Amino acid sequence: MTEQTKEQSGVTRRDFLKVTSGVALGVVVGGVLYKLIPLGDGTVAYAASEGYLLVDAKKCQGCATCMLACSLAHEGVENLSLSRIQVLQNSFAGTPNDLSLVVCRQCVYPACAEACPTGALHVDESNGNVRTIDEDKCIGCLRCVEACINETSGVAWNPEEIHSQKCDLCADTPFWNEQGGAGGKQACIEVCPVSAILFTSEIPSEDIGYEVNLRGEAWASLGLPTD
Repeated sequence: MTEQTKEQSGVTRRDFLKVTSGVALGVVVGGVLYKLIPLGDGTVAYAASEGYLLVDAKKCQGCATCMLACSLAHEGVENLSLSRIQVLQNSFAGTPNDLSLVVCRQCVYPACAEACPTGALHVDESNGNVRTIDEDKCIGCLRCVEACINETSGVAWNPEEIHSQKCDLCADTPFWNEQGGAGGKQACIEVCPVSAILFTSEIPSEDIGYEVNLRGEAWASLGLPTD
């Protein structure tokens, strides 16, 4: 994309990711063209999310407080199965490698939204371009779950209401009286007792990714590993 094209479209490298016109055609067929931005040179772009969750699985203690807070804020009940963030435990791995945190990456190029045939999973322009799900439009096909690039899908399944659901950075939390979304608070971050989850407005780099080291001097003073 040339500098002239960027000026004309108002698109910057920080805000958007270019994708091919062939991919754009697939989105048109899926009926979700509204979430794409034409760049004028045969390509289109997704608006980048204004927020991301970073995690430190080596700092996580496996208490599942984040999971309970997530389900309580979104669903009104404390149910680990309804959480949009998952703490996975491997009993055969030694500390601190026995835990992993699965969160939606708010991908710059959201394969889950690309796979959704109804437009239920979309880029929410009214809430900081967060990748979110309109649960009323979800038909339960699970294509978003399969398309997620995470080793363990960042898109969860609600077995009670029979639809997909995912992290929306707490943009829609009817049971939590706080403003969420990219510009607000996230329940999992607020309740984590060891601060193993961090919000950032910067797109995580490919080198570092979404797994970061959130341990510091206080952590070292307890005799715990910091690397």
